[in-house]
Amino acid sequence: MKKNISILGSTGSIGLSTLKIIDKRKSYFKINILSANKNYNLICSQIKKYKPKVFVINDEKIFNKVKVKLKNNKTRILNKFSNKIKSFKKSDICVIAIPGIAGLEPTIELTKLSKKMLIANKESVICGWNLIKKVAIKYKTSLIPVDSEHFSIMKILEKEKKNNVKKVYLTASGGPFLNYKLSKLKYVKPSEAIKHPKWKMGKKISVDSATLMNKLLEVIEAQKLFSLDIENIDIVIHPQSLVHAIIQFNNGLFKFIYHETTMEIPLANAIFEEDLNINKIFKHSRKDDIFFKNLNFHKVDTRRYPTFKLKSRINEHASTPIIINAVNEILVDQYLQKKIQFDSFYRYILSVLNDRNYRKYAIKEPKNIDQIFLVDKWSRKTIYEKLKKLK
Repeated sequence: MKKNISILGSTGSIGLSTLKIIDKRKSYFKINILSANKNYNLICSQIKKYKPKVFVINDEKIFNKVKVKLKNNKTRILNKFSNKIKSFKKSDICVIAIPGIAGLEPTIELTKLSKKMLIANKESVICGWNLIKKVAIKYKTSLIPVDSEHFSIMKILEKEKKNNVKKVYLTASGGPFLNYKLSKLKYVKPSEAIKHPKWKMGKKISVDSATLMNKLLEVIEAQKLFSLDIENIDIVIHPQSLVHAIIQFNNGLFKFIYHETTMEIPLANAIFEEDLNINKIFKHSRKDDIFFKNLNFHKVDTRRYPTFKLKSRINEHASTPIIINAVNEILVDQYLQKKIQFDSFYRYILSVLNDRNYRKYAIKEPKNIDQIFLVDKWSRKTIYEKLKKLK
């Protein structure tokens, strides 16, 4: 019997990787819901090729354009999720790959309508994990992180007792500027920052990787997903990007998961679980010589990656992670528009964390999504004010 699968963020790198997996096992799947923002050509192509029951388009102009072009198509084309989400058919598997906090509400709602949620949206976990977890328990939905680091931690811990864990290390490639002169970082262009040396990713996450903000967010995510103490989570620079997480145990043993730098491997393992021979799906991409490469690991240089110094403030207050996430989203957008310099992220984030109203919002522990968005809204408003003053 075919599995109903939905992909939120179907035109992004995670969404496309998932569809690539589906293409290899077409008889196994039936597309239920797809969603995207504004990649017009790709949206039209996916509607024609995959014939989903529903396609949700976030951008209103693109939605109207697609509706006109594909007016006779059987796919139900909607603008935003809104309250219509309750009428959607349930999915066996749902992949959440909408970037940013925009993915939070759809994540919560689709958790009610899915047997298994594959979460690739770290911002949702960072800002609303308690809400997502509560819904998942109520609706008996399985939650699986598919970022390579958190998927690796999950797999390593499957048959281990958590109280035997001494330290968890998330690996970072170091991004495109690992060996740049520190004095040159100020001048790097967005076109350089989005050229990740190892991973094919979207612009936002590529910039986060270059600043190491991506790893700071992953530390928060790991803390929430696995109920780990922040003091027991660290980052190491691993330029080869072959080892994705390392866990040190109290008995002196270290365990790690090692695989090629492609999201297709954690995604395929999460989708098929035990029923998987990766070579049957990706015959063309397996590299036998991958196992003979040298592995290097280095400590994080906070002169090169100053945002990592914010790790000490992550648990300062209940909503500090929401504030850091929101401010970073604005800064990435500003950087991509060439309005701020690459080396200014830490300074701007710190300015918000030191704002006179910061504690008032940071101490709030959100009980619902509206309260999360209230903190998020204040954070965005405040960083825009700082941008005007500090430029």
